Parts: sequence; C-alpha cells; structure tokens
Amino acid sequence: MVNAGYASVSFFILLSGFVLGYNYNARARAGELDRLRFYEARFTRLYPIYFLSLILAWRMIPREWGAHTHGMFWAGMVLSPLLLQGWIPPIATFLNTPAWTMSAESFYYLLFPWMARWKKPERLAPHLWKMGGVWMLGLIPGTLYCIFNPDNIVRPDRWSYGPWLQALKYTPLPHMASFVFGVLLADLDEIVPRLGQLRLLLGISGFAGIFTLLTLAPKIPYAILHDGLLMPLFGCVILGLAGVNPLSRALGVRPLVFVGQASYCLYLLHFNMWNLIHDSHVLNWLRLNGLDPWISYVLLVALALAALHLVEKPAQQQLRKLMKLWS
Repeated sequence: MVNAGYASVSFFILLSGFVLGYNYNARARAGELDRLRFYEARFTRLYPIYFLSLILAWRMIPREWGAHTHGMFWAGMVLSPLLLQGWIPPIATFLNTPAWTMSAESFYYLLFPWMARWKKPERLAPHLWKMGGVWMLGLIPGTLYCIFNPDNIVRPDRWSYGPWLQALKYTPLPHMASFVFGVLLADLDEIVPRLGQLRLLLGISGFAGIFTLLTLAPKIPYAILHDGLLMPLFGCVILGLAGVNPLSRALGVRPLVFVGQASYCLYLLHFNMWNLIHDSHVLNWLRLNGLDPWISYVLLVALALAALHLVEKPAQQQLRKLMKLWS
C-alpha cells in the first residue's frame, strides 16, 4: 500500500475541485464571481509556499544541471517560478518533484470560473451519469498507454521512466478529469442529505474500497491506477466526511484539523525538507537516527506547521494588501 501512495495526488486534485466548487459554484451561477478577485485569492493562497519550496530546492540545482541538456535546464529555471514547468514532461518535476501538481492546478484554476457556471443539477440520476462520463474520460489516457505501451516498458510501475509515461504522470491534461469530477461532486454534495446513514455508508465504503484496491495495486495496471480509477471512491470518502456522522466527527477532532491546515505546506515542502534533513545529517549529530523515519515524519509536520504560520499566512496578508493598493 505504501508504494501506491502516488494515488493520493489524484485525491488532492479532486479535492481541490470539490473545495472550489463548494465555495464558488453558487456565486458563479448567480453572476457574483469576480474572476480577477478569484485569481488573486488563489495566487495569494498558494504562491508563497510554492515560492518557498523553490528556495529550499537550491541544493537540487547542480543535480538538475547534470540531469538535463543546457536548454532544458534553463527552461526549468525560467518556467518553474511561472508554474509552467508541468507542460514539458522532461522538466515537470524540476527542483521539487511534487510541484508539478501546482503547474496543473494553476491551469485548472484558470478555467474554473467557467466550470463553476455549469447548470445546477435538478435531478440526481442525470448528474451521476455526467460524473460517470467524466470518470470514463479520466480512464482514457491510462488505458491508451496500457494498450499501445509507447515506452516499451514490460510492466510499468512507480519507478519506471519513459517520455510517454512522464507525460501521463506529470502533465496537466491527463489529470484534468479528476479536477472536473471534484467540481461536479460539489453539486452532488448539495443533493445528498447531510444527515442520516447514507453519508456514513458512503464514507466507510470509500475507505474500504480504496484500501482494497491499493492492497491489490501490484495486480492493477499502474497507468490506470495512477490517475482515474479511484475517482468514485475518493468521491464517496469526501461525501462521507462532508456529512454529519460519526466518521466525520472522528476525523474532525481539533488536533487533526490543526495539522490538516498545514497539509498544503506539508505536501509541497516535504520532498526538499526530507532531503535537507538527511543530507545535513542533523539526526546523526543529535543521535536521533535510530528513531528514523518516524522522527523525520514528526519534523516534517512540525516544519510544515511553522511554514503555515510564519510564511504562508503572513505572506498572504501582505500580498492581499499590496493587491488592494494596486487596484
């Protein structure tokens, strides 16, 4: 299951579509969504930590220089701060591996104000069919890869490398269905009653289904599991946790919510922070290496919380003040 952790990225993309849809769909349909202010809010929320992740990646620069042609290296150096590196597969993970998702997310955010204006569903069945269609579209890229095997890899897995596999894993378009599914899920959330047992059953079924499929991950084609296959189960989990039931209360306790607020920081900073912790040998100096990797996990969460309160929130406030002055 640990080796199938890559599937959580699809959940992150789907969840971002759901959160935006939950907060903005009704406003967009009423004509009350100011696109410029929406883009400003997304930029001030996400870019400070993204920029910090690039600063923390300074140790990766010599490695990137040795791994790419000079042209690709300079393309990575220019495009990464602009959130555009994800469109070029060889440099999609330039400097900070998880940062490719922000290249994809920035593209989805650009399109979201138009997605949010889609007609509100009046009946459950047609909306479920629409979501099912999006799920099927999301399975097409991985299925085509399995059929044609353009990289000639006998059995692709998370460690495999090939130009077509890189494009499938790290570029925005193959993952767009997950984001759209999340936006549509926000409309479904308005239809399904928050009280009662249905949401609880959906949440438990979603968790159980995800656990089962990830346990069976070695037997499932990697290209299909990587993105798309788990969409309906992710949706069940989100609907379960968005309801009023014992599951949502159990995962909504204050300590988990407190740490969860730093999830974006943890996701975007963990790669370079992990490298920094271990390349500096600080655990050896403190004689804590015997507790690794658990002590590293604790440090990563602590550093993510520090980044949230010392960097993300102050920077967000300052950027919004500046943008108000400019406007």
